[in-house]
Amino acid sequence: MQFSHRLGLFGAEVFAALNDRRVALEAEGRTIYNLSVGTPDFAPYPHVVDALTDAAQDPAMWKYSLRDLPELKQAVCDYYERRFGISGITPNMVASCNGTQEGVGHFALALADPGDTVIVPDPCYPVFQAGAKLAGADIYYYPLCAEHDFLPYVADIPAEVADRAKYMIVSLPANPVGSVGTPELYQEIIDFARAHDLIIVHDNAYSDIVFDGPRGGSFLGYPGALEVGVEFFSLSKSFNVTGARIGFCVGRPDVVAAFAKLRGQIDFGMFLPIQKAAIAALTGPLEQVEEQRLKYQERRDALCDGLEVLGWERPNAHGSMFVWAKLPGARTDSMAFCEELMEKAGVIVTPGASFGPSGEGYVRMALVLPPAGIREAVEAIRAAGILG
Repeated sequence: MQFSHRLGLFGAEVFAALNDRRVALEAEGRTIYNLSVGTPDFAPYPHVVDALTDAAQDPAMWKYSLRDLPELKQAVCDYYERRFGISGITPNMVASCNGTQEGVGHFALALADPGDTVIVPDPCYPVFQAGAKLAGADIYYYPLCAEHDFLPYVADIPAEVADRAKYMIVSLPANPVGSVGTPELYQEIIDFARAHDLIIVHDNAYSDIVFDGPRGGSFLGYPGALEVGVEFFSLSKSFNVTGARIGFCVGRPDVVAAFAKLRGQIDFGMFLPIQKAAIAALTGPLEQVEEQRLKYQERRDALCDGLEVLGWERPNAHGSMFVWAKLPGARTDSMAFCEELMEKAGVIVTPGASFGPSGEGYVRMALVLPPAGIREAVEAIRAAGILG
């Protein structure tokens, strides 16, 4: 059987490989601390679960939805005003998707043709690259490096690249590097997009997990953003509903309409009980979201403080549910280090190289254990003697 050449665009799935080894080690009776995959260990909020289960009792809710419920679109608009202080979002600026992974993965098919250029951060969440590759687009990587605090530095993007690019992906708070944007940076990005007539695609999955400063916000709240961009907004991390796959493309109407048209060819719409759950999340209380942010900060502190005591350079961790840590000592091979850490200490983290060339020399650690569990993981690293 000759399979599509597209499959050759993608390497081995690192999360699956790590999970396979985890299962094998646990079968041997090993204690494993899995900090590799960013799925929250917190429970979804009861009012969200109730909305889904109540809706699921109605047989009519099991039919094709074929559309986003008007009340769902309005709930997104109202949430943007209540949570982010943005009053200009209207229903024609909102389209659902089955999570940001699916949304960004299909986005390039709506905007880019083979040979078009897409500007992508490096390191980045892998689907940013995968979506562009599926569309046959050429990828230009802009580095997120320590020199610029792991933030986009548009001054280094050549003008000729920007002029031919269809869109640029910006992810802040950033997965995997944990950096958080500033008003000045967002304005630079908006001005850059205007100057080169390109679309900004902002991944905003972690707006409610920001540490040591002002509360996280939305790219769309900055002057000019609605003229040049869209934002992928997810309920997964704020409301602990990762498996339900609830996301939205929000922003410039013509771009949202193009995205919705594409999705209409491959999907019959979000499951209606999930739409009801999304409405409950968007219209319900937000106190628990803030309480959860503080718990993530406790975890961040436990991990970063513990690694620093072991002699690790203090990781970059200002936002998102991840810590971006430089390999200790003179190590340079992130995959080899992850394998050593797993075998000797039972601690599973993700190699930085799996997020792009600039990720080599780093590992990503997910804040998916309570502080006590994180301290146990740090102690396991110490006891294994990995750092000498």
